[in-house]
Amino acid sequence: MSEVTTIGLDLAKDVFQVHGADADGAPLFNRKLRRSEMRRFFKKLPGCLVAMEACASAHYWAREITALGHKVKLIPPQYVKPFVKRGKTDAADAEAISEAVTRKTMRFVPVKSAEQQAAAAVLKTRALLVRQRTQTINALRAHMGEFGIVARSGTSNVKALGAAVRDEEDERLPPAARFALTELVEEIERLSERIDRLERKVRDEAKACADMQRLMTIPGVGAIIATTIMALVPDPGGFRSARHFAAWMGLTPRSHSSGGKASLGSISRMGNSDLRSLLTAGAASVLRHVRYHDKAWPWLQRLLERRPFKVVAIALANKVARTIWALLVKGGSYRTPTTIATMTTA
Repeated sequence: MSEVTTIGLDLAKDVFQVHGADADGAPLFNRKLRRSEMRRFFKKLPGCLVAMEACASAHYWAREITALGHKVKLIPPQYVKPFVKRGKTDAADAEAISEAVTRKTMRFVPVKSAEQQAAAAVLKTRALLVRQRTQTINALRAHMGEFGIVARSGTSNVKALGAAVRDEEDERLPPAARFALTELVEEIERLSERIDRLERKVRDEAKACADMQRLMTIPGVGAIIATTIMALVPDPGGFRSARHFAAWMGLTPRSHSSGGKASLGSISRMGNSDLRSLLTAGAASVLRHVRYHDKAWPWLQRLLERRPFKVVAIALANKVARTIWALLVKGGSYRTPTTIATMTTA
């Protein structure tokens, strides 16, 4: 019998599908495994190439199977789909994974460590609590508006609504409404306290990491963005250039070209949506500062005169992403355009 050299593993919660192939790609077996059988099965196998889709629990199983002496590669699910011959079954998916991993031009996802996944869990928990706080604030604003009590937009202005709810002398709110809205105000305060705790944890982690400290010198990059980069991009060197890194984030135009005619559309919005939105928000804060205060970046001011604010924010986010890649891959520290000009003329 031929020796197994490639394994296509279709992950699941309890029942996994395993497809084995030899060096020529000929299938040897396609069987199911329960979760309790996984380690015992791979421990008996000789060292081989194990491929999985980069989905839930993939990084955990990649670490576990690597510890048993195998080489593990993670493939983006969208790159596996073209290799599914017909219909969707666990057996067909496992076979497609086994075939996709052997392609010379296939792209892979770096395996994350447990520490990187822990950092990502902190960030995702914060993002969840922020969404819940936003939903609760919107509900409070809507209910208060029904009684003619309105506050300016922004999280910082919600305190005025909370004060109005707790003001027993304000006769605009009936007792039943005051009782219900007090619950919303207290929930907003609890969520804000939890978000603050998580943000303090993120800032403490950022202070202890030299790479994060270098990233935070880039305008528009704070502790949240720096931590997100380190947690979600385990291997920046896996990108061929800064341009590829920005394209992976979805900060470049979508290309639809044929017959020698190039057609570029809006940004592709590929990659991680949370990371892209953070970079765009950071770029927008820089633009607001440049527009009203800082005169050191005249090129941004000229661009703001010609293009809409959000278009310029995306362009600056693209530039920031490229700068992040350069600092992580090539080393060094960020230098402002004025500093570079001074060094050049000196």
